Amino acid sequence: MNATFSLFRIFTSGDIVVLATSILLVIGSVISWMIIIEKIRLWGRERTHPTQLHPNDNLNLVVDRLIKPFDKNLWFLSMASVVAPFIGLFGTIWGIMMAFSAIGTNQSTNIAVIAPGLAAALGTTALGLIVAIPAAIAYQYFSKKSDTLYDELDDARKEIICEFERNK
Repeated sequence: MNATFSLFRIFTSGDIVVLATSILLVIGSVISWMIIIEKIRLWGRERTHPTQLHPNDNLNLVVDRLIKPFDKNLWFLSMASVVAPFIGLFGTIWGIMMAFSAIGTNQSTNIAVIAPGLAAALGTTALGLIVAIPAAIAYQYFSKKSDTLYDELDDARKEIICEFERNK
């Protein structure tokens, strides 16, 4: 008996629905990590070269424009953190349906009959969580940092406007 475990085989030897679900989740994970890395780099630059307002700027527009790069693509992290578990759950249900179908076809509850469907079910569940958990953490973290920066820039804008009006 040659029983070797392969994650790749779990997601590719099954049915097209499991494969498509897995590919969709992997793509979601890759995009999420690209956004996370982009945000880490952006906030690293912010730490070394803080965003500042200048009195001669159009202060009513500049705060919103300065904050845009920090908010960019956060929507995807939010969406991935909410949708990925449901996509994984779809794969779970499909894998369990495959297992029951195999029981019916083979008239057996032998583990060899149901294992492929259950493996696909658990694999897509895991992929959904692998996408959702980092995306949810990153969304909350970067969203809070962005909100804090916005508040700081808005406060600076208000101080500059007050100072300007005092000096009139």
